[in-house]
Order: sequence, then C-alpha cells, then structure tokens
Amino acid sequence: MLSSWGVTFEGFDVEAEPERRRDLEPFGVARVPATIVGDRVVHGWNPKALAELVGARYAEHEQLAPAELARRLDTVLAATQRAIRQVPREHLGMKAPGRDRSVRQLGYHVFRLSVAFVDTREEGHLSEHVFDEQAPAEMADGDAVARYGETVRRRLVAYCARPGWCDGTVSTYYGPQSAHDFMERTTWHAAQHLRQIYWFLDRMGVRADAPLADADLDGLPIPIDVWS
Repeated sequence: MLSSWGVTFEGFDVEAEPERRRDLEPFGVARVPATIVGDRVVHGWNPKALAELVGARYAEHEQLAPAELARRLDTVLAATQRAIRQVPREHLGMKAPGRDRSVRQLGYHVFRLSVAFVDTREEGHLSEHVFDEQAPAEMADGDAVARYGETVRRRLVAYCARPGWCDGTVSTYYGPQSAHDFMERTTWHAAQHLRQIYWFLDRMGVRADAPLADADLDGLPIPIDVWS
C-alpha cells in the first residue's frame, strides 16, 4: 500500500531480524505489522490511519454490511476446510520462504482468528496472544484441522444470528475498533491466509477444490500480494 502511494520506506522482517522488535518497544507495540514515522506509529493493517500517518490521500471504500461479511466469512472458512484437507500429510510441515508458520498451523490460524471475533465480543478484549496460539498436537492432519473449523463455523453462525451482534465497539490490543470494522478485518484476514494455503497447494502440485472466486473477495480491503 505504501508503495502504491509512492511512499519510500525501510522495511524490516522481525522474523529474520528479531532485534528490530526493539524499535517497537517505545510505542508499546507487541506485534507486527507496525509503521513508524518519527514519534508516531500505526499498528496493524489500517489503511485510513496509514494514509494520515504518511500524508497520503486515501479514498475509503464502502463497507459490506455485517450480514454479508458473516456470509463471506463462512464461505472463506468452508473453502479453508476443503483446502486444508487436500494437503498431503507429509507436507503439513511445509513453510514458505522466510516464514516460520507451517501450512498446518496456517490452517488452524484461519479458524482461530475467525472465532476470536466471538471470543472478543463475549470476553471484552482481543489479546495479541490469540494470534500466536499453536495448533494442538492432536490436530495432526488436515482432517482434524478441518473438523475444528466446523466447530468454529457453527459458533460463528449462531453468534451472527443474534440481534445486535455487530453493534458497538470492541477493545483490541491495537486500540478500540467498531465491531463492524473488526468483523471486516476478521473476514479479509481469514481470506488472505486462505490465499496463502492455495499458494502452498500450488507448489505441491495440488489443484484447489472449489477455490474462492473473485466475487468472494469483492468489497474487502484485502492486500494485493499473497505474501507481503
């Protein structure tokens, strides 16, 4: 996004250079991504705040309605179940270059970050540690991860049927956010990681079963690249 605005910047990969995390400490930022300009920081993927930080013009998109976001998220999760089941057991530990998350962990992460929407609404706060959780050892294959995904889908469908399920604001580790914004973030976040699972399948020579269509991503502020 910064490049598309013509903004020059210096990027750091904290997995390759862990010492760079010290740059975030004065701001109280525990996780990446984060963008720092002088004594100001934007934490997470927040295009509007990023534009304000770097002085760029940003045309806000029209958000999808909460009910449509819930439908899209369920579509993404169903597709993730199909995709993770297709990963051969011997390839579940495969990692992308420069990344320390296996495809098995990535599949689990899609479901965990999605149900975190419900957890946050019910418990009152989103902790950064949620996104560091690892798949339990008993989820040893794609079928097991997909079964977990089914429980997540059922919980989300039930929650999103409640009156006012997407009203108000939520407390997150990167600051307060409207529930609508949080649901949008959850939806595109899950979809982005599903795109990465497709990347893995392609390199395994496996054709994804009924992958997402472009229409499933329309209206979501999803990053252009599969890996940023």
